[in-house]
Order: sequence, then C-alpha cells, then structure tokens
Amino acid sequence: MPRTRRFVRVLPALVIVGGAVFDLSTPPEFTAAPFYSAAPLIAAPFFSFRTTLLTAIVAVVMSVALHTYNGTATDVPAIIETLTVLTVSALALLINRVVQRSGERLASARVIAEAAQKAVLPAPAERIGGLHIAARYEAAQADAFIGGDLFAVQDTPYGVRLVVGDVRGKGLDAVEAVAVVIGAFREAAEQESGLDGVAQRLERALAREGTRRDTLDAFEGFTTAVLAEIPRDDGRVRIVNRGHPEPLLLYSDGGLERLEPTVAALPLGMGDLAAWPDHVDERRYPSGATLLFYTDGLTEARGSDGVFYAPGERLSGRIFPGPDELLDALVDDVRLHTGGGSTDDMALLAVSRPAEGQPERRRTMPVVP
Repeated sequence: MPRTRRFVRVLPALVIVGGAVFDLSTPPEFTAAPFYSAAPLIAAPFFSFRTTLLTAIVAVVMSVALHTYNGTATDVPAIIETLTVLTVSALALLINRVVQRSGERLASARVIAEAAQKAVLPAPAERIGGLHIAARYEAAQADAFIGGDLFAVQDTPYGVRLVVGDVRGKGLDAVEAVAVVIGAFREAAEQESGLDGVAQRLERALAREGTRRDTLDAFEGFTTAVLAEIPRDDGRVRIVNRGHPEPLLLYSDGGLERLEPTVAALPLGMGDLAAWPDHVDERRYPSGATLLFYTDGLTEARGSDGVFYAPGERLSGRIFPGPDELLDALVDDVRLHTGGGSTDDMALLAVSRPAEGQPERRRTMPVVP
C-alpha cells in the first residue's frame, strides 16, 4: 500500500514527462496530447485543487512549448490539441471539486455515525461490579460504525446484568430498534427482580414500538438476545436466551463450555406467535473464568473454503490474561479466517470474574509526548 501511494503521487509528473519524451522522439505528425490530457485527470481524484491546477498548467505549457519547438504552434491541429488539453484540464478541476466536496460530506457522515454509536451503544466501563469487562463492535463495511448488533452492561441491586442482541435487518430502522432495546433494558434491569421479568419488559417495548409503526415488519420484526445476571459473590450466572447464539464460558485452565439453553425460546418481538414464561438457566461461574457473548456475525464469518468460524473450537485450550486480550485475539483470528472480509456485523462482549487474590488490572494508556 505505501508503494502504491508513492507511485500515485508521482504518476501525473511521469505522464507529462512521458508525453515530452514521446513528442521529442517522434515526428511532428505524432501527438502527445493524450499524455498531457491524462495528467490532470489522474491528479483530480487524489490531489488538492492547487496541485491539480498546477498539473493542468504544466500540461498546457508543455503542449504549447513542444509545438513551438517543433514549429507547429500556429498549425490548426496543434491549436486543436492545445484546446483539447485546456478543456480536459478544466474538466479535471471540476472533478477535483466534486471529489473534495464528497469527501467532506463523507467525513461529516463518519463523525455523525461515530457520535450516534457513542450515544446509542456506548462502550461499557472496563470494571463493573467487581467484574472485568471488554466489548468490541466490528462492522462488516468499512466506515460503518453501528448497525443492528447491540450490547449493554449495568450494575443493579440484583448484581451485574447485561444484554447482547442482534436486530433483524440493517439501516436506520435497525439502529432505532437497538435504541429501544437498550433503553428498555437499562430501565428494566434496575426495576425487575427477576431476569425473566427483564426479558418480558423488552418484549413489551418492542411490541409497543411495532404497534406505533403499524406492523412489526416495519420495525424489523424481531431481535435475538441473550440476557445474563451475575449476582455478587455468588459464583453463579443466570441466563435467559431468546433465540441467540449460546455464550461460551472459558475457564482459567483453558477449558471451555457452551452455555446452551435448556429450553428453546423465540426471539424478542415474536410474542404474537407464541407466549410462555421465560426460562432462567443458572450455571456455575467460578473465579478466573470469562464469559464470552457474541452475535451471529462471529459464527457466520466464512473463510475462502466456505467453512464457518467456530469460536468454541478455536478458543478451546487457550488461556488469555483478560477479556481485552481475549477479544483482541478473537478479532484477529476472525480476520485471518475470513481473509479480512466479512458479510455481517459482529458484536463481542467478554466478562471476567477475577481469580481470588488477583491484583487489580487496569488498562494502560499510551504516553503521548
């Protein structure tokens, strides 16, 4: 990539020099006008307006100078060629302005998207209720900051509660659904004594929003989600899974367990199809272990051979110092598996219970001179 950039920087000059060499080494009836016309067009999308203008001036001057050197400056073909270079140069300047304005709009859109992400999907603190937390949001498309994947962690009177989910669909409707789910979760997590009650509050919030929009399909239909509750000093975790990929429990010795739900349930937002009480699974969560929650962008990441990524197989037997290191390694491994490409967003949340006697771990920030 650096070599390509260096080559692009010198390419307009090389084209002009190539045109001059061609003009000087061939009979007068051969023209280098295509070279001089190409130089400002090449500069237009990559350089500033000033550099593009300078390239255009040099191209026109070289065209006139070489026609003068050949004694053909007043000939009709030479005049037409010079006018052609002038016209193409003017077009290149126009293209440059359009590209620059588009770039400014794109930069503005990026800033807005980043602000929306921080507002709708803020990164959780690295330590909540005595647990170490790390989160990642990997967008499938470059410069896309937020889509339909979501996560939230909150310290409540009942312990640390969290939700990880995936709204069906993309675009602004999905982002609005994310805001509804997270808003309802933060309120319900503080008020509901049971995790099943939190799930029902989320169900009702999506139903209300779907009614407001006339149909559930207008509101993306449904949301897969997994909710968890980690009581203080209990060594247990309670989980409600509403059609979401099962979390993984990574033990401190490298062992791994899939926390599959004992009772299958429909995703949130599908209460009209069937309704039954949410089942809360309770599992052991010992000191030094890490819970990994993720969306289906992880398990649907496909390699060039068509094989889907299997987090359980890839992480089994591995030991990580903390949740940040786990997610960093996981993101790198997915990129290696897919060759850097992905078709779906991926949200990751890792929650570690510190081992007994483990010193406080704090993320160090780089020193800026």
